Amino acid sequence: MAEKRDYYEVLGLNKGASEDEIKKAYRKIAKECHPDLHPGDKACEARFKEVNEAAQVLGDPEKRAKYDQFGHSAFDPNAGFGGFDGGFGGFGDIFGGFGDIFGGFGDIFGGGTTRRAGPRKGENIRVGITVSFEEAALGCKKEVSVSRIEQCPECHGSGSAPGTTPEVCPDCRGTGSAKTTQRTPFGIIQSTGPCAKCGATGRIIHQPCGSCRGKGNVYKTVKVNVTIPAGIDNGQTISIRGQGSAGQDGGPQGDLLVTVTVRPHSHFDRDGTSVLYMATITFAQAAMGADIEVPTLDGRVKLTIPEGTQPGTVLRLKGKGIPFLRGSGRGDQYVTVNVAVPKGLNSAQREALKAFASAMNEPGFESTGSRFGRKKKNGKNE
Repeated sequence: MAEKRDYYEVLGLNKGASEDEIKKAYRKIAKECHPDLHPGDKACEARFKEVNEAAQVLGDPEKRAKYDQFGHSAFDPNAGFGGFDGGFGGFGDIFGGFGDIFGGFGDIFGGGTTRRAGPRKGENIRVGITVSFEEAALGCKKEVSVSRIEQCPECHGSGSAPGTTPEVCPDCRGTGSAKTTQRTPFGIIQSTGPCAKCGATGRIIHQPCGSCRGKGNVYKTVKVNVTIPAGIDNGQTISIRGQGSAGQDGGPQGDLLVTVTVRPHSHFDRDGTSVLYMATITFAQAAMGADIEVPTLDGRVKLTIPEGTQPGTVLRLKGKGIPFLRGSGRGDQYVTVNVAVPKGLNSAQREALKAFASAMNEPGFESTGSRFGRKKKNGKNE
């Protein structure tokens, strides 16, 4: 017989783990390896039993204390320990309510391990869609292709040939699950798993539908219209109710989840509901001020550059940003000013700049005698 693993190791915990940590680890691992999710998988079934056993011991303060002191031997009926109440004559008291290992597992799946046959919602489908910066900001309508499971039009989802009806499974009586009981040295262990006779469907089809071969559904590719709301951002998802795969046994359709990718813009950037733009102006426009035109989501508008504007100055265009995704109104557009330094000056331009620099008393520039210079005094320009 294989040696048992340490219970803390089974749950992936340290010895000092809190009660909450034990519960969280138990629920996480048990969900992953629950027999209902892996029909016929013996490894998952064994792992599930191992996790339950570990949780039953570590989740009970008294049992945990005994396990911490004596390990697995604490629960071995053939082992005795001097100084520990003369051994374990009353083995039953250690396990108390351990007779049904799986009895307390219902809270993980919200009401029990039995997954009963009956109406079940169809699967959600995820698709992606790419839109332009303007389409995301102002909203648009798109069409996407969706491959999904639809109800068979011939049998209307029953899986049976027209004119026939499925039989309720005699083994599980339509629940889709069967209970097994096993006697062990530790008590009676009960477990619930999918019904083998009906394949967990709760019914038996004697004359399958020719179109869907008894499945009750078919694969189909359809076109679905998607409304992209104004203000949506890159990576956000739109949920369209009832456009996913067909439900089972009369259950509702799943949903279509559309994740939006926004293409980068050539000159706009986005920060929340703000549109960011960089405007390049000339040195003269920055120094003396000017009215320029800048692009916005609504077209080109006039922007006044104040006299003496410095590089990096940020000007605001109120209400020219991204619409609020929820509610009315829009953000603003922020224009960062970049001042272009002229290149490739001709001689006249260079002399004009030198004269301007001299008039501004900038060091390193001699007077050119132009109208920007002052009258000479003692042979020097003032």
